[in-house]
Amino acid sequence: MPSPPLTIIPARLASTRLPGKPLADIAGRPMIVHVLEAALQAQIGPVIVAAAEQEICDAVTQAGGTAILTDPNLPSGSDRAWQAACLADPEGQHDIIINLQGDLPTFPPTALRAVLGVMDDPAFDLGTLVAPITSDEERDAPSVVKVACSFAAEQSHAPGLYFSRQPIPWGAGPLWHHVGVYAWRRTALARFVSLPPSGLEMRENLEQLRALEAGMRIGCTRMDTAPFGVDTPADLERARRMIGAQKS
Repeated sequence: MPSPPLTIIPARLASTRLPGKPLADIAGRPMIVHVLEAALQAQIGPVIVAAAEQEICDAVTQAGGTAILTDPNLPSGSDRAWQAACLADPEGQHDIIINLQGDLPTFPPTALRAVLGVMDDPAFDLGTLVAPITSDEERDAPSVVKVACSFAAEQSHAPGLYFSRQPIPWGAGPLWHHVGVYAWRRTALARFVSLPPSGLEMRENLEQLRALEAGMRIGCTRMDTAPFGVDTPADLERARRMIGAQKS
């Protein structure tokens, strides 16, 4: 029987636009705890917060979760997730590692199960999520990463052929908003973090292009609506309003 996936939520306090972001209060609890609870509600396997600072570990453990302290100088969330996987599972019992961003406090647990489903197809080295783009503003915003992928009528998964901050592909048809949550085969993540940043990765500032340039195949699966990430004070206020309304 295959082992369950290990879900890892990288988190660090040194956000450029919103310092201390993981510990920001939303409806009486730190944002990282909201993300942790969403991952646990998916009920697909163990969940660990990979923290860059002890304060994040303390907040997670006080909420009943599991956290592991990682090197604060790691360059990316993928590196942090890999270090946490090696520390928490040195024997490599978990074949699939899910990297869930710690700034998605409204993330739906069903989407975590959906991205895990991509890994049922052995053609893919990693899986990720896409949602339909529904406005011109969303299409044109450089902060919204677009994916060139095409789903047949009954197809649940499709290869992601390119990722860009520009609207792609050209022509009539749906456009897809990339949601930066990944299910990795453990061997693929180990290889990925060993590679230097690639040319297209540095040009677009999108690390998933490193995987594509290295010949890895990325499978995409759909969700109805893209969850918004908290990157600015305005995003934080929006999350407080949304979650506060759900609690009332």
